[in-house]
Amino acid sequence: MRRRDFLATGAAVMAGAGLRTLARGEENATVAGSSRQWIEIRRYHFDSLEKQKAYGQFLSGAAIAAFGRAGAKPVGVFREMAGDNPKLKLSQDSTDLWVILGHESAQACAEFESRLAGDAEYQGAGKPILSAGKEDAAFSRYDTELLIAFGGFPRVMPRALSESRVLELRNYESPNQERAANKVAMFNRGEIPIFDRCGLPGIFWGSAIAGGALPHLTYMVWHETIEHAPKGWKAFGADPEWIRLKNDPQYKDNVSKVTNIFLRPLPGSQI
Repeated sequence: MRRRDFLATGAAVMAGAGLRTLARGEENATVAGSSRQWIEIRRYHFDSLEKQKAYGQFLSGAAIAAFGRAGAKPVGVFREMAGDNPKLKLSQDSTDLWVILGHESAQACAEFESRLAGDAEYQGAGKPILSAGKEDAAFSRYDTELLIAFGGFPRVMPRALSESRVLELRNYESPNQERAANKVAMFNRGEIPIFDRCGLPGIFWGSAIAGGALPHLTYMVWHETIEHAPKGWKAFGADPEWIRLKNDPQYKDNVSKVTNIFLRPLPGSQI
């Protein structure tokens, strides 16, 4: 079996298993033939800020456009700053970079790297980065997780691309699969619209199919500036519909851990 066929078959099996698991949380979604995107979140790790900067320039200058030619739209590229994330207790800005890719299907996700390998423009522009050997690797490693977008928010939706914008990536772990599906249902049945109403417009919501700390869901919201974030969350906490939902006993204990991180977009980021 060819590698591409193997990857595509594996993606299809994974997709079927993941969607069956999520079915209870997607009552209003049409799974077969759905327009829901598959969302890939990559977190690149670097040995130094210098290497991070070099890879960031490669992403902004060549990779974002190439990712689009390979079928991933939109593409977000971000860094995390110590000053935006006091809870992380960073002594300096993180050397990590984050990349978010919107794929049209599990098949498209499986074929993404092979499409990049066949993109002569991308390979030429990125040769020093893409061909770096082990003695001077461009990055140390990257982690990835794969999400399927919620039925109630089926596609990645970029917001205003202002220079001052900050994106907040939030991760909700659940104690078991049933409670994870229950939290997805809570979002689909009324929680998602609250965000826009409170000045926290969403970028995406997705249930994790693969990655660490399963089961969990991940979503991203937009902030005009880092200073606006507390105002939005204060409004959210006081919203009558949110108060009703959080006090509804059917949604009890569907989240066991919440983590969040604020991210700054790199030049050219489409999110």
